[in-house]
Amino acid sequence: MAEMWIEAIGLVAGVLGIVAWFPQIREVWVHQRHEGISLSTFSVVTVALVLWLIYGILIKSLAMIVANVFTLVVILTVLIGVRRLRKLESSV
Repeated sequence: MAEMWIEAIGLVAGVLGIVAWFPQIREVWVHQRHEGISLSTFSVVTVALVLWLIYGILIKSLAMIVANVFTLVVILTVLIGVRRLRKLESSV
C-alpha cells in the first residue's frame, strides 16, 4: 500500500514537471519566439532525463519511467521548434 502512494506522488510530480514546460512550447510554436533558449542547456537536460529514465527502468519505477518519457517528448518538442525557427531565420 505504501509503495502505491509513493508512486502516486512520483506521478503527480512528473505531471507537474511536464505541465511546467507548456509555456515554453507555446512561446516557441505559437508565438515563434526562441530568444534566450540555450540549446546546449536543453541538450544537457535531455541527457540527464535519459539517465533518469534508465535509472527508473532499472529500479522498476513506473512514475519515473512515465514522467521521464513524457518530459523527454516535451523537451524534444521545444528543441525541434527552436532549431526550426533558427534555421528559418538563417535562410532569410
